[in-house]
Amino acid sequence: MANIKAGIIGGAGYTGGEMLRILVNHPNVDIAFVNSTSNAGNYVYDVHTDLFGDTDLKFTGELSTDIDVLFLCVGHGDAKKFLEVNPIPDAVKIIDLSQDFRLTQNSKLKTKNFTYGLPELNRDAIKSAQNIANPGCFATCLQLGLLPLASKQLLNNEVHITATTGSTGAGQKATATTHFTWRNDNLSVYKAFDHQHLNEIGESLTQLQGQTPVAPINFIPYRGDYTRGIIASIYTESELTEQEALQLYQDYYAGHPFTHVTDRDIDLKQVVNTNKCFIQVKKHGNKIFIISIIDNLLKGASGQAVQNMNLMFGLDEWAGLRLKAIGF
Repeated sequence: MANIKAGIIGGAGYTGGEMLRILVNHPNVDIAFVNSTSNAGNYVYDVHTDLFGDTDLKFTGELSTDIDVLFLCVGHGDAKKFLEVNPIPDAVKIIDLSQDFRLTQNSKLKTKNFTYGLPELNRDAIKSAQNIANPGCFATCLQLGLLPLASKQLLNNEVHITATTGSTGAGQKATATTHFTWRNDNLSVYKAFDHQHLNEIGESLTQLQGQTPVAPINFIPYRGDYTRGIIASIYTESELTEQEALQLYQDYYAGHPFTHVTDRDIDLKQVVNTNKCFIQVKKHGNKIFIISIIDNLLKGASGQAVQNMNLMFGLDEWAGLRLKAIGF
């Protein structure tokens, strides 16, 4: 089988950079082009300096459709605009990392239909999909912490979530709340109770919970004083024992290679720089307590996008994604 020819739109940002880091070492992919109008003609390593010595690719301002898959690593709202003015042949698979097509009501654009790309929820649908809407980073972390309960219609009591994300979750464009002098030695809440990812989380949980209504989800997101990674603490009342809950989670994720369940303490450095999600399951009184951790740029973005590509093209799900955590 010939290698997959991949194109990247928006290759100069954080998710575009992570996409390049994965794909330059992917055994089944050739990068056909990396589009960035602001960097056209420059070497990729001029922007992503850690790739010096790994690739001599240059950014281009052009678009080629002589590819098998197109990754849209652009800002929210820009993916839809791009596809409206740039006709992409139906034979080219599209994986969009923005939020433009994640919700059911937004999942169609002219002749193109987008499948929600959370493998632990929609693996079979992803395998036969033509276009993928990659989940959000918070949405991925929180859903992986809740899907097993929804699968048994057990989200019947209010869910309380506190989660903290690194500064890369806000994108590469500098803002007042991503500037080093503000972020360093600082912590802040934002979008309490109404974060945009709650919409896609609600759709996924309802998909599993079925006719039983999903209880309200109270989500408090924090901006963290570090670069990358998400840690979410989740609790809700449950009649499950700790062993029953642990078994439920282990059974649900048994066939999913990147999500691992334990009753041991976990920390962010175990998953940063990987496509893994670690989940800790504990019981405190009548409450089940879940901790879910991911790298927001990998399992929460570009790594999951490559995982979806692997599924769409019938590759080993691990291909290109055997990444080592930073450790120290």
